[in-house]
Amino acid sequence: MNPTDTSQPDYFHKVVDCQWACPAHTDVPEYIRLIAQGRFTDAYLVNRKSNVFPGILGRVCDRPCEPACRRGRVEKKPVAICRLKRVAADHKDEFLDRLPPIPQIKNGRKVACIGAGPASLTVANDLLPLGYEVTVFEQFGEPGGLMRTNIPSFRLPQGVLDEEIGAIVKMGAELKLGHKIESMRGLIEQGGFDAVFVGSGAPKGKELNLPGRKEGGANIHIGITWLESVAFDHIKSIGENVLIIGVGNTAMDCCRSSLRLGAKSVKVMARKPRQFFKASEWELEDAEEENVQIVVNRSPKNFVVEGGKLKGMTFDVMEYEVDAKGRITSERMNGEEFFPADDVILAIGQENAFPWIERDLGIEFDKWDVPKVDSKTHESSRKGVFFGGDAAFGPKNIIWAVEHGHQAAISIHQHCQGLPVTERLAPGVNLQSRKMGMHEWSYSNEYSAVERRLMPHVSLKERFKKINIEVELGFTADQAVEEVQRCLNCDVQTVFDAKLCIECDACIDICPVDCLTMTPNGEEADLRTRLKAPAKNVTQALYVSAPLKHTGRVMVKDEDVCVHCGLCAERCPTAAWDMQKSHVKWPHAADQPSATAAAGLKSA
Repeated sequence: MNPTDTSQPDYFHKVVDCQWACPAHTDVPEYIRLIAQGRFTDAYLVNRKSNVFPGILGRVCDRPCEPACRRGRVEKKPVAICRLKRVAADHKDEFLDRLPPIPQIKNGRKVACIGAGPASLTVANDLLPLGYEVTVFEQFGEPGGLMRTNIPSFRLPQGVLDEEIGAIVKMGAELKLGHKIESMRGLIEQGGFDAVFVGSGAPKGKELNLPGRKEGGANIHIGITWLESVAFDHIKSIGENVLIIGVGNTAMDCCRSSLRLGAKSVKVMARKPRQFFKASEWELEDAEEENVQIVVNRSPKNFVVEGGKLKGMTFDVMEYEVDAKGRITSERMNGEEFFPADDVILAIGQENAFPWIERDLGIEFDKWDVPKVDSKTHESSRKGVFFGGDAAFGPKNIIWAVEHGHQAAISIHQHCQGLPVTERLAPGVNLQSRKMGMHEWSYSNEYSAVERRLMPHVSLKERFKKINIEVELGFTADQAVEEVQRCLNCDVQTVFDAKLCIECDACIDICPVDCLTMTPNGEEADLRTRLKAPAKNVTQALYVSAPLKHTGRVMVKDEDVCVHCGLCAERCPTAAWDMQKSHVKWPHAADQPSATAAAGLKSA
């Protein structure tokens, strides 16, 4: 193999597994260290630069960072990354004066954002400091999109939403609430906007057209519409026996909300076994803690209606064969079963709906009647019209919507200056040694055996008194200190200088996870089999040195199992190994070279 090119930002970025897995590339180790130092506001701002909504996402993020966490490779549970994000938000001081300044003289460009959800708000957050006038149109009377209408207040308090959305409004975003866009043509031709961003979400819940659906319609609800009605106090009660169809996160919100509206028995009906559920494991655990019953292998057959009143549903009982790779190879029905129900809530997915976009505007639609959108630039087939969030690529989650907003903002900025939207800065990386002495470093590499701290919850007795009682209490500052100690400082990289190596094997002897090997070079597939511990995870690169001067061998490190303990650098007598902090710069709109002209208006 050729020596590893560590000048490529993705190399060390990918080694920081949590940051690599985060769609918005939040600098997780950095904000965790800041929390450890009690610098909560600084930690909050590190979060906010990338994910924009630390308090919101610290409660409801889908946590793609946590399954990637290296802590999960040395013990069962990863660092509680998401909940530490909330710690920074809960304990921060005033921060508005530390946000990017907004120019008094604008740059003359106007941008319309349709929908006041996370994607649109991120676009506004990124463009306002560059002098843009941003107008956000929202059909409801309050901003937040599905964050407000579909995430119950016992998970996400309205006060948290109001604070973080309010910060963007205070930056100068113009909110037009209760303003539903009925015509894209009208907005483009009469609005006077230089660019339009569509962040309207996936507002249409999927139907389940089975026998009895029409007859029992008064007590059969579409999940996202029902949650919306609950959020705005249009629905304040529900029947005693409730069935939830579907096992995604929306289904979990529906079943837990039903309990708070008076249901005595709530069952979540799943067509497949648990390993195929779409809901996050922690969402399932929270629902089951509240005595929600999850029934597997039941396929909806029909609604049972008697005398015009819903009585329940009949389900086919399913059996599945699953192969060694976890794939279903066959299925069969083994009878049927009736479940009584006063109300049924359908939570089987969402889809986009764009009846307000005229089909002769040059915006091309695919066979599913969804606009064709470039996955990198977020531009549609009509120049100047961009899409992001669920409106672009179907239902995902908030953190994906935020990243879509960042990327769309870059494209909008380029478009408004007459520059190609494909012309974008690549990520950059900076490495800085942590060395303070021959064998001293400016970070702690002591391994802590502390187990993951459980999130304290409001008691079952108390949480059902009101629908808006937040269940998770958050960590105290002292509790957070224990959890931050579990971080392995993966952004402090082991960096090797082949010219200094004397091939003494000291680093190999002391490595606690057998990730280092000196061996003759070869092709990657061959090298992986010849390491001290075979490197089986081909998705993570090998760190291969230049030829060593004494034997011509190469030093190989398996990045997949390295825990960044720094013992190799401590033991090395020649400082061939060094511990260097990597900082990956993920560009936003303000970082583009073309931003200079717009930002220069600040001094005008």
